[in-house]
Amino acid sequence: MAPVPRRIIIDTDPGVDDVLAILLALAAGNDEVEVLLLSVTYGNIEVEGCLRNVVSLFHVVDKELAWRRQRGMPEGFASLKTFRPVVAVGPEKPLGDQLMMADFFHGLDGLGGIHSSHPHFTPEETWRRLFSPPPTETDEPRLFRPSAIPAHQEILRLLRENEPGSITIVAIGPMTNIALAASEDPETFLRVKELVLMGGAVEAQGNITPVAEFNIYADAVAAARVFALTSPEPSSTLPPAPPESTEHPGFKHLPPYPHPLSKPLDLTLFSLDITTSHVLTQDDFRARTRRLIDEGSPLAQWVSAFVDATFRKIESLHEGAVALSLHDPICVWYILTQSSPLWLSSARSPEDMRVETSGQWTRGMCVVDRRSRRRAEDVDDLVPADDQGWLAPAKGNRIRHMVSSPGTQLLAQTLLDRIFGGS
Repeated sequence: MAPVPRRIIIDTDPGVDDVLAILLALAAGNDEVEVLLLSVTYGNIEVEGCLRNVVSLFHVVDKELAWRRQRGMPEGFASLKTFRPVVAVGPEKPLGDQLMMADFFHGLDGLGGIHSSHPHFTPEETWRRLFSPPPTETDEPRLFRPSAIPAHQEILRLLRENEPGSITIVAIGPMTNIALAASEDPETFLRVKELVLMGGAVEAQGNITPVAEFNIYADAVAAARVFALTSPEPSSTLPPAPPESTEHPGFKHLPPYPHPLSKPLDLTLFSLDITTSHVLTQDDFRARTRRLIDEGSPLAQWVSAFVDATFRKIESLHEGAVALSLHDPICVWYILTQSSPLWLSSARSPEDMRVETSGQWTRGMCVVDRRSRRRAEDVDDLVPADDQGWLAPAKGNRIRHMVSSPGTQLLAQTLLDRIFGGS
């Protein structure tokens, strides 16, 4: 019997490492991965810019496939050519926080100024009409299917139309789309096999504040609501309703989840604790792409433009060797190699990890209980001074926190081999 590909949805805010993660997924074998949907969110930049980067990615890959075909080279990207993913767009704002972007690092367009420096790799502006109802006469793209339906509703549609436990969501941006889907139809959302999430800082330092990682910080309310679905009692960790706001009405007071739910969410977390050490060095990247650039590879030229811009930014911010942490690609690598016994979760997993949503200095912090207090053994046992339920067996979240991989250097090698065809 032929292998069945892992069916995934990628929720993303492209950015540099998001694009690398998407390319890694699309370049997989058609017996490894089927990307059903790219659900686009704001994050590294505003949502329209993120969408433009997704469309540009397909535009460049289309050029790359033609270039390889003309030269008699293996085309690669078997998954993409077999399964044409849907692309859908989410909201412009977070559920309960001020909009925060990472354009200081990724550049104003999310890809180091690529649309200005290399405009020939940016598709014509007619792409915008593809995502606005009613449908236009614009030719549908060859490599993806644009949707005018909100991204969170496309997530629910796919979960509803497929067997329970057959789709994994890989979330590599702020979790607004995920939280909206879970709120609109919790039981349909829980048909997901696993939510693989890049986000958070547990033992590691934060990258946007001393204690918070960007994806969690950018919509801490959404993250807290999604984490709560892993709990036997989601109400025990749901965030309080944030203050009223006129900026994005309808988001502020998402209802509590119904009780009881049929099952808890299976959530696997890749925090900065594991992602930061998986790096792509400047030397390795340039050694792999130099010849391809000279020979005219559109993909190598495009990727090199924004990755080199990122290396320059890293060099200006940090001392020492120049390397890009592959925060988002590690989640796709996990999908490709999940059977490896070298993937290890923390000794405390599943951990009761909760997201701070209202602290003045700690918003987006992933809070864990490091105390040596004895936990209650029975759900009916009362623990003194435990109003927040940290020691109660039926309360708190259940997060699988990954801490070890098949190898910190192996990811970069796999990424370059897959995307650039092992050349």
